[in-house]
Amino acid sequence: MAIEVRIPTILRSYTDQQKSVEGNGGTLAELFTDLDASFPGIRERLVDGGELRRFVNVYLNDEDVRFLEGIDTRLRDGDSVTILPAVAGGMR
Repeated sequence: MAIEVRIPTILRSYTDQQKSVEGNGGTLAELFTDLDASFPGIRERLVDGGELRRFVNVYLNDEDVRFLEGIDTRLRDGDSVTILPAVAGGMR
């Protein structure tokens, strides 16, 4: 089962600067574990205590997984996962 994962610039140091990688898994949790086998350290940047990190947004085929089943969201062959770090800041 091949899942395309789009990697944000800030995490590309883990993927040899690749913008997109392929992974496998029946759920997001399994996908992130699979990615970590190929790109050590990436999972801990995405997951904390078995849940998605607070400031990491993950989209499955353009749907925010927080409104689906979070890290337990089921995946299918050909799905596309986009990882986006939350952006905050601005002027007072």
